[in-house]
Amino acid sequence: MTAAIPRPPTKTQLLELVAALGTAQWQDFASAAARHGLTAAQAKLLGQLKGPVPMRGLATLLLCDASNVTGIVDRLESRGLVRREPDPADRRVKNVVATDAGREIIQRVRAEMQATHSALDALDEQERTTLYGLLERLRPGLERRA
Repeated sequence: MTAAIPRPPTKTQLLELVAALGTAQWQDFASAAARHGLTAAQAKLLGQLKGPVPMRGLATLLLCDASNVTGIVDRLESRGLVRREPDPADRRVKNVVATDAGREIIQRVRAEMQATHSALDALDEQERTTLYGLLERLRPGLERRA
């Protein structure tokens, strides 16, 4: 008797699994953000600020209207987590920059994502390395389309 050869997953099965993992990660992120008094959108915006980013650029990154970004930035600015500053190349453009407090809080949010960290603990070092390499191979094609 020969053992059945498992079929490789279909693209649809892979996409459904990636979507389920993304949803679970987003829920974990939102829960961790809420423990710090942040909405998921506020935390996501903070996570995008690796350096100065124009308001319009944030709207593109967050896939929302620029007027929504204004409200999010207003609330983060009132808490001292971001600041607006004029763009050196075009003073009409306002860049958003994370403050030290903003960088600290988003690091804590990410560190407190217990469900996500626990899920990744199921993988050994080699499996995490393999998964990372596979995801990095997918990333350029997905980002190019976005």
